[in-house]
Amino acid sequence: MDREEKDDILEKIMIEYGNELVRLAFSYVKDAETAKDMVQNTFIKCYQNLDSFRFDAQIKTWLYRITINECKDYLKSWHYKMVQVKSLINVTTKSILPSTEKTVIDKYDNEEIKDTIFSLPKVYREVVYLYYYESLNSEEIAKVLDISVNTVKTRLRRAKKRLESMIKEAELNGR
Repeated sequence: MDREEKDDILEKIMIEYGNELVRLAFSYVKDAETAKDMVQNTFIKCYQNLDSFRFDAQIKTWLYRITINECKDYLKSWHYKMVQVKSLINVTTKSILPSTEKTVIDKYDNEEIKDTIFSLPKVYREVVYLYYYESLNSEEIAKVLDISVNTVKTRLRRAKKRLESMIKEAELNGR
């Protein structure tokens, strides 16, 4: 494959999957700019390895896999851990009073549900995100995460139960 072909393919891939991949990365790193960086790294790796892609699998699942791996690597990195420590220090040193922005955001059910989903353990959060927000089926999720279809179904079922109990608890607490 010559350079021009690779450039054309990459451009099409970026247009078609860019926004989806940013949303996927955001579900892991919870920061818009970092998510964009992760997707940029994904596209770089995609371009570098396009010659070796056999097109046996769907390119979408391949891109999801690269993005998830990028995010997982980032979350294990020293840089991320230091950012988390600094953030924790900043939060604990600030005033306890909730910000106006937070108060407004808390009024919207969508935001509360998103927060509830983000509070799930990673193994549940990733299947919920891929299933409900990216509309992948169980088989596609299994390929992306490199787990069995039954594991995907089990995690989805357990995530739904956890979400249900978390939402009921929030309603009881007057949220």
